[in-house]
Amino acid sequence: MDYILHLLGGGAGNLASYLAAHVLLCLLPAFFIAGAMAALIPKASITRWLGRSTPRYVSYPAAAAAGSLLAVCSCTIVPLFAGIYRKGAGVGPATTFLFFAPAGNIMALAYTGSILGGEFAAARFVLSLTFGVGIGLLMALLFWRDDASHDAQTDALFAGKAAIGPAAVGVLLSLVALLIAGTLKLWPLTAAITTVNLPLPWAEAWQATLSGWVPFDAAKGEEGVSVQGSLLIALLALIGATAWKGLENITEGANRWTWAALGLAATTLLVASLRLTPHAGGLDVALTGRAFAVAGTLAAVVGFGRRLNPEDWAAWLWESWRFVKQIFPLLVVGVFAVGVIRQLIQPEWIQTLAGRNDLQGNATAVLFGVFMYFPTLVEVPVARMFLDLGMHRGPLLAYLMADPELSLQSILMISAVVGRHKTAAYVGLVALFSMTSGLLYGAWTDGLNL
Repeated sequence: MDYILHLLGGGAGNLASYLAAHVLLCLLPAFFIAGAMAALIPKASITRWLGRSTPRYVSYPAAAAAGSLLAVCSCTIVPLFAGIYRKGAGVGPATTFLFFAPAGNIMALAYTGSILGGEFAAARFVLSLTFGVGIGLLMALLFWRDDASHDAQTDALFAGKAAIGPAAVGVLLSLVALLIAGTLKLWPLTAAITTVNLPLPWAEAWQATLSGWVPFDAAKGEEGVSVQGSLLIALLALIGATAWKGLENITEGANRWTWAALGLAATTLLVASLRLTPHAGGLDVALTGRAFAVAGTLAAVVGFGRRLNPEDWAAWLWESWRFVKQIFPLLVVGVFAVGVIRQLIQPEWIQTLAGRNDLQGNATAVLFGVFMYFPTLVEVPVARMFLDLGMHRGPLLAYLMADPELSLQSILMISAVVGRHKTAAYVGLVALFSMTSGLLYGAWTDGLNL
């Protein structure tokens, strides 16, 4: 019984630390962006660049280029993938976007180069791009009938809107800016401008209690729950409760719960952008550059949102809420399950199972990517730890290719968007190409010639 409680505690701790650290500034804007894509962008604008009939030399580079600019993890990219796919993107270009964005974005590659070396980062970029396009082409080939049917369905759903208005463009750009402001780890955003001390003597004791409830080892890439994180989890629960009452029937008109949910969402993003540090004398609240950036972009979202006509505004909120209901519960289940399974995986297995560049080593690394998921940028120091523990560089690359794509929660969320058959094909192709990448790069580092 104690062991079962230990496993359940690992799942609950993983879920709590994930919700506290990664959902708000990443996933919350992503749901609103996905809803805006579905509600405000005409289908012709999507299909012009990413449609199934768009020339391949246009659609696949466009999908990869869009993905390279978003420094987000796989859980955040799934709602964006769902948004473009629902609005008419072909399954091939949409899949390339889904694969390449977490693994090949600029921030992930730059961080990979700084921790694992420029050669490793170059290999990750080239193989992610090559195989991302390859996976997209194969998905389009395998599911061309379903793709044609999906195209016809989106015609029926979204044929009425011919052009995107300036207010809708402003909303989308402001939301993208909000996502970028909340995720980039650059000096102007992370710098503390001023700090205020709140006389809250219980803050340090509460932090000690949280660390006791959710123990963690930062050297292994694990994340605990901070005082700020616990506050954000509470606000997230309030958002869910008010959104259920305020957005479920938003097409019939807004009510007081609607405004409460939106106000709580904005407040939560602002709180997440601060830096809260408990100490013996109270709680230091640092006002960072990120807080100003988030406040400015939120103001822009509100300003442009007020210029939308009531039908578009309601449709945007409804589509956003629909994506939350479709995807978020599966994210919770997946993150909890990963936390349970991670307790069963021992670090000493790494050298034994993935210390050589062979099929077993690369397959093991891909399996680690499913059950030892770490968010973007956290995965890189974890990969460094794996390397120090004896993992071969070939399987290490296979892990970094698979980890952002094949985490358990991502698989569950993708299945909710495109169905089980497409998800099974995607998972199989990603696993195959990730192992192939590891074998190729590992052979090259071992000095094998062609």
